Amino acid sequence: MPEGKPAGVPCVHLGVDRGCDLYEDARRPELCDAFEAQPTYCGNNTEQAFARLAELELQTLPAAGQGRGV
Repeated sequence: MPEGKPAGVPCVHLGVDRGCDLYEDARRPELCDAFEAQPTYCGNNTEQAFARLAELELQTLPAAGQGRGV
């Protein structure tokens, strides 16, 4: 996603198993490769992780008329 991933839009590299299709692939974005899963962001299971990350996306949405894609 050359222009970044908009909030609320799944990453194009998210597989049907909800894992990264580019994991351990040289094309994987540096930001994703540097991410370290921590309970603060990921909770105790996959459902908690996706819920917390969705909430973080909502909290960090750019103001209307600002940012990419607007």
